[in-house]
Amino acid sequence: MTFLRNAWYVAAWAEQLDGNGPVGRTIIGHPIVLFRDLGGEPVALTDVCPHRFAPLHRGQVHDGIIECAYHGLRYDHTGACVLNPHGSGHIPSKLHAASYPVVERDTIVWIWMGDRQPDPSLIPDFSYLNPTSGLLTSPRGMITMEANYQLIADNLLDLSHAAFLHQGILGEREHAAIAESGVSQEGNTVYATRVLRDIAPPGLFDMMFRRDGKPVDHWTTMRWDPPALLRNDAGVHPVGGCRDDGTGIYGSHLLTPETEHRTRYYFCAAQQDLCQDLDDPPDDVRDQLGELRRFAFEEQDKPMIEAQQRNIDLEPGLAASPVALRVDQGALRAQKILDQLIAEEQAQ
Repeated sequence: MTFLRNAWYVAAWAEQLDGNGPVGRTIIGHPIVLFRDLGGEPVALTDVCPHRFAPLHRGQVHDGIIECAYHGLRYDHTGACVLNPHGSGHIPSKLHAASYPVVERDTIVWIWMGDRQPDPSLIPDFSYLNPTSGLLTSPRGMITMEANYQLIADNLLDLSHAAFLHQGILGEREHAAIAESGVSQEGNTVYATRVLRDIAPPGLFDMMFRRDGKPVDHWTTMRWDPPALLRNDAGVHPVGGCRDDGTGIYGSHLLTPETEHRTRYYFCAAQQDLCQDLDDPPDDVRDQLGELRRFAFEEQDKPMIEAQQRNIDLEPGLAASPVALRVDQGALRAQKILDQLIAEEQAQ
């Protein structure tokens, strides 16, 4: 499978590099090791010691220098070998680990996998995750799915599936026929929108809002940026009211393909500070909200998407001829943009 290389991928939550040991990742088929240098800046090297190809993430970090656990060779933040503990200590010129550009922003460590000059302006805005935003955020999560990352992005851009797969949590069956939906594009960014008016509040949003089951208007806008970085802006407000009268969440859904059939999925939610008159949910309600989100991701989306992947693996022709519905417009628009970017990259 051909991946978009000249793009920013999520390598880790920044907090995952705050321990003493290095962190191993696979990103678009390449082994990567992450750690912090002596100044606390994130570092990304190939997770392969050029001596005998041992994974560097099995080693240790000493004063910002990573040591291979196999033979004790040490590499700095540029990938240069700075210590050969054997014999005379001679360091062959080829004893060098490839390095990758990284940026730490919005509590995320971003990595650039391509050969062009990295452009940090291409990193989408997830500033609501910063502690300075003042928004209440859920714990930062990470799971792996045995599925192609594009299948997961398709699922997220398909806002209609909430009425069935997440019934009682994020939607109800009767919402499918009355939803007002649309798709728009700004540059290479796609927005899929869905509005429901005068409905019983979905379970998760009822817990966040008034907790009384009374009718609400419900909005959802899913933003997609290539290669697969999504933000869900969703919430409820009183019927006929406006967002400032309600409450909502920003959901981060950050997909990093490891291989064609395996994806690392980073997620975190931030509660939008909209209606000042609403009390924050009590701790027990916050715990329930977190459990509902976990259940939706891990026990509803994950099994369904992995089952889709198994069907495609058994019948490869299926992926070439899906029967599209109107609800697939967002996913189709994103796929077209991604295909075009990959084609342009391959042509150069």
